Amino acid sequence: MTGRLVIVGAGQAGFALAAKLRGLGDSRPITIVGAEENLPYQRPPLTKKYLLGEMTFDRLLFRPEHWYADNNVDIRVSTWVEQIDRAAKQIVMQDGSRLDYETLALATGSTPRRLPPSVGGALEGVYLARDKRNADLLAGEMRPGRRVLIIGGGYIGLEAAAVARHRGLEVTLIEMGDRILQRVAAKETADIFRAIHQKHDVIIREKTGLKQLIGRNDHVTAAELSDGSTIDVDFVVVGIGVAPNDRLAKEAGLEVGNGIVVDSFARTSDPAILAMGDCVELPWEGGRIRLESVQNAVDQAEAAAGIIAGNEKAYDPKPWFWSDQYDVKLQIAGFNLGYDETLLRPGAREGAASVWYFKQGRFIAVDAINDAKAYVTGKKLLETGANPSREVLADPAADLKQLLA
Repeated sequence: MTGRLVIVGAGQAGFALAAKLRGLGDSRPITIVGAEENLPYQRPPLTKKYLLGEMTFDRLLFRPEHWYADNNVDIRVSTWVEQIDRAAKQIVMQDGSRLDYETLALATGSTPRRLPPSVGGALEGVYLARDKRNADLLAGEMRPGRRVLIIGGGYIGLEAAAVARHRGLEVTLIEMGDRILQRVAAKETADIFRAIHQKHDVIIREKTGLKQLIGRNDHVTAAELSDGSTIDVDFVVVGIGVAPNDRLAKEAGLEVGNGIVVDSFARTSDPAILAMGDCVELPWEGGRIRLESVQNAVDQAEAAAGIIAGNEKAYDPKPWFWSDQYDVKLQIAGFNLGYDETLLRPGAREGAASVWYFKQGRFIAVDAINDAKAYVTGKKLLETGANPSREVLADPAADLKQLLA
């Protein structure tokens, strides 16, 4: 196949697809279309080292500008696709121009959920933590002594809280659920991270939602909470989840569920169109899931590159995730969906711990907090399909290497 591949989306998955194809020696013409003004870049450091001023933006770029010309990759930034014309095998740009494709790849990612204007979401000083533009705006707000309200107790909210405290701000985090990390982690992991943040003087208010943001001269100044209290704020960070960017697929008549539906070969309901990354719903262990992670975006895109290049090998997800907060590194191997049992294991050094997840007696995931040995061991067990001994896990003095024997 030598026809043009058009990649819609210039994020992690879109870039990984193009780079892997060139790495495989595939020379077909490639065009990447991205709505942002920047060349493809890493997003995770935006709300960590970049926001802290510890990393310049040029270090976030996947490749310098000349790489695209050197590899015959046509990169188009500050432009976006309005429509897919499947009959003509063309994409229609926002200016009405068209671009032919033989193969189309949708790597459109996801969009953070916004607060509705009815509760003050349109006020100035209300931010999302997602792209360079938002990170630059947030950096201007994060000055010592200022007061920030973080809405949402997931990983995005907790990471924002850690950065804000590092910058010397007064931080209040609210979570409308029963506890932080309720959707993504066990109570044991949540308890550990709650204690870490409280040690750093973050005020965490669980079972507390937002009733209304209050503004003056169109800028947020306070927040009225669901418990009837009101707190003064200088700005707000919203971390209440993301939604898959599936509009193009939906309007083109492709099958869409919780994201763009693909098979194990990253193909949509139109075999000429593939999709990958945060925007897709993919097969996993007899069901279907949507994985929001850098690891999945890269792995699925690289698998799709092999498929495009002629290697019909199905993509079998091996999920792993991470989160950095203060001097704490959380590493997650596996996917804890549907867990019904957990085991908390203290680590070998102070502050280290791991939470092991089981479903119907089978080991499915581990959260490793400053415990690289638990992470590596859990990852290897998942790769081999082995079930760890509960006796070894329950004994803090036991060497985890026994589990791999």
